[in-house]
Amino acid sequence: MEKLNLICVDDQREVLSAVVQDLEVLGSWLNIEECESADEALELMDDIDAEGDFVAVVVSDHVMPQKTGVELLADISEDSRFLYTKKVLLTGQATHSDTIEAINSARIESYFEKPWNADKLVQTVRALASEFIFDKGLDYEQFHGELDQQVLLSRLR
Repeated sequence: MEKLNLICVDDQREVLSAVVQDLEVLGSWLNIEECESADEALELMDDIDAEGDFVAVVVSDHVMPQKTGVELLADISEDSRFLYTKKVLLTGQATHSDTIEAINSARIESYFEKPWNADKLVQTVRALASEFIFDKGLDYEQFHGELDQQVLLSRLR
C-alpha cells in the first residue's frame, strides 16, 4: 500500500494543533505530519521522498519566521519530486499581493483565511489528496472508500 502524507506547517503550536485535530478524520488513509517551520517541512519532505513515500498535500500558514508559507509552497512547486503535491495556504495575515504571489509562484490549489471552516478544510484536503492519487498514477483502489467521490467519478469517466 502506498504511504500518502499530509504535512501541516504553522509556527504557532496551538494553531498547528487545531489544524491537525480538524484533519485527523483523514488519518485512516493519510499520514498527518506536523512542522513548525518551512525548513522543517522541506527536510521532512526530503526524508519522505527518500523512503519512497509520497507527499500528497501540504497545508501551510503564511507568516512564519525565516521563510514564509508562500516561499515554502513556491519551493515545493519548483522541486520536480513534488510536481503533483497539492498546496493549501491557510493564513490570517496574507496581503492581496501575497495571495497573488501564492497563486502565481507557488501554484496553490486552495486558500483559506483564519479562522477556517473545519468541514470545508477537510473536504478540500480530501479532494486534493484524491486528485494527487490520480495525477501521480497510483492505484486508487486501495483508497477507494476514502476518496472524494466527485473526483473519483470525474477521473473514471
